[in-house]
Amino acid sequence: MTPPAITSSLDLLAAVCARLASPSIVGPSLDGRTRPQSLAGGAVGIALLHIERAVSGHGDEATAHRWIRAAGSEPVSIGRNSDPFHGAPALAFMLHTARPLGGYRRAFASLNDATITLTRQRLAAAHARIDRREPLTMYEFDLVHGLTGLGLYHLHAHPDHPLSQDLVGYLARITEPLSGTTAQPPWWLPSGLGGTPHPDFPHGHGNIGTAHGISAVIALLAYAILHGHDTPAARDALADLCDWTDHHRQEDPAAIWWPGYVAPDTTPRRHRPSWCYGTPGIARAQQLAGIAQRDTTRQQQAENAMLAALRDTTQRDRLPEIGLCHGKAGLLQSACRMAAISTGPHRSAQLTAQLPGLAAELSSQLAADIHGDPELMNGTAGAALALHTAVIGAPATGWDAFLALA
Repeated sequence: MTPPAITSSLDLLAAVCARLASPSIVGPSLDGRTRPQSLAGGAVGIALLHIERAVSGHGDEATAHRWIRAAGSEPVSIGRNSDPFHGAPALAFMLHTARPLGGYRRAFASLNDATITLTRQRLAAAHARIDRREPLTMYEFDLVHGLTGLGLYHLHAHPDHPLSQDLVGYLARITEPLSGTTAQPPWWLPSGLGGTPHPDFPHGHGNIGTAHGISAVIALLAYAILHGHDTPAARDALADLCDWTDHHRQEDPAAIWWPGYVAPDTTPRRHRPSWCYGTPGIARAQQLAGIAQRDTTRQQQAENAMLAALRDTTQRDRLPEIGLCHGKAGLLQSACRMAAISTGPHRSAQLTAQLPGLAAELSSQLAADIHGDPELMNGTAGAALALHTAVIGAPATGWDAFLALA
């Protein structure tokens, strides 16, 4: 017999999907966030929910196909505003997850070709920037806008393509010193947290977070090493980045944690446990790095950091939102992924034991907000995907690769 709590969660997931059945709930916006080809707030992101549900045998294929068609209803962006979260790359990722449903071969091939061309152009510009010994910029490399996000797409969609190796090589190269005159590492950003100059960051910052920082690079390099791209350059780069994050790791009686960013003359601050800048994304990257480096100490520290965040109700209470980016869904999805591959039976059991309570909290919040924003990153679609993972199991489509969690 199915336990009552699971039945309740399954009913809630069905209700959310029914609420999000029609693409008419998402329309164009002035800032483009909810445009059909947007992963964060548009049809692409909500399509991922229906694709995952259909592929895993818990949803309606017709609804998934309806959302896929809605996501491709506008002329596809392949220009400057095209990136892992918008335009051709986002649509290509969506169709990659939909392969088990069949169809879309020509559309995927066209979008994939466009993404390859775009990636090569941006790789050439990035290498030229390094050759000029100019500072790294957030938009060049980060997960949301840059080559780390594009790299994760290519490594999952076609790991044996030469471009995948080229991307790993570029991300290894960003650890090469730009000059001998600065005390900061070459991945230091001469900007504020938004990627542009800011008076609060006159000397820039070092970004440790996952959405816009170096943890996504750590996760990608670890994934690459574990999936056919184990090169000396990749290993050296991973070691350099991990050494830097070790230097900034904080330890107090309650927990191990990392600040979301560091800047000169500022005290490191513990970010709330959100995926974007907090423990979930950072700890997952450190866990993957530990596995890739065969460093059981690093892996254990990462899992202990996640366990501490899960057990600390004060930290969990800092996440009143439901979403993947800023809310409990990001914590839950990260924790599920970490628990699934923990190699220590005791730690695995401890992490797993925390999941039902967190899933119940998210269910309660999602039920209260079922008519709220439908989007993927901060709304009900993303929360439903994380809850689906907790209730059903590991994603059948690998949809969370765009979060650097898979």
